[in-house]
Amino acid sequence: MILQEEPRTHLNYKDEISRLKREMNAVILAHYYQENSIQDIADYIGDSLELARRAKETNAEVIVFCGVHFMAETAKILNPDKLVLIPDLAAGCSLADSCPSDAFKAFRSANPEYLAVTYINCTAEVKAASDIICTSSNAEKIIKQIPLDKPILFSPDRNLGKYLMKTTGREMKVWDGACLVHEAFSEKRLVDLKLSHPSAKIIAHPECEENVLSYSDYIGSTSKLLQFVISDSAAEFIVVTEPGIIHQMEKAVPNKNFIPAPPNDNSCNCSECPYMKLNTIEKLYLCMAAQSPKIELSTELLNKALLPLEKMLAMS
Repeated sequence: MILQEEPRTHLNYKDEISRLKREMNAVILAHYYQENSIQDIADYIGDSLELARRAKETNAEVIVFCGVHFMAETAKILNPDKLVLIPDLAAGCSLADSCPSDAFKAFRSANPEYLAVTYINCTAEVKAASDIICTSSNAEKIIKQIPLDKPILFSPDRNLGKYLMKTTGREMKVWDGACLVHEAFSEKRLVDLKLSHPSAKIIAHPECEENVLSYSDYIGSTSKLLQFVISDSAAEFIVVTEPGIIHQMEKAVPNKNFIPAPPNDNSCNCSECPYMKLNTIEKLYLCMAAQSPKIELSTELLNKALLPLEKMLAMS
């Protein structure tokens, strides 16, 4: 049933979203890369693995997913009978776009003896054509469980694939895709920043290019980067990932200093994901009020895509 909203002026979005959440029996899931106001109103904040788990476990009737499209699709796959909303349907992902489903299926067909381990940053169609899904949090653990005599196709992130080959010792055939945010970091500007902050530790997401990762004191998923800054004794960190995570870092350890790593573009000192930032607090309110846009997938696609996701959750 669509809620009929009366015209409102000077809205207090936080209060209105809380009201709608109660009326709809909804849960709001938000990725670490969302704008601060969305993070502050969300029921759960996390990386792809944590949000997949929360989506799987929720008793809410409606899931409002503040992230990018493939994340909301994942929530729908795990909850086929629930309404899944996203504030902006155009919130896509450059990494997912780099791996069209037809090309991926051809990649698999050309390598029939390989097991397809696919990063969660992909479309539902690519998930459905995969054997196991992984995230940056659990990819290493999953790959280490695969028998050594079984060759692996890893898609779609080439940088994460290269990093995993180093950490697991496994040779893999890797799809040539990348994230526009994590490829944008400048090695030269990172070195200059380190020289001006010599005591700062460099922490980076494994989607970054190898030359940037080589300067890192710690490499991990967004949730692991957050855990690291909380537990580590350093007082200052250079953060080489989308800067939305810094909001949670500052809340967790307000006495520490966090510096966003600079991209190649000299016009700014940070590297924000343009897709993640399409979601706003206003759009969050509007999507809940209209119960739209919603994620819709065919039953056949939902069933096929569920299998590799369930394997991921079982192996995690």
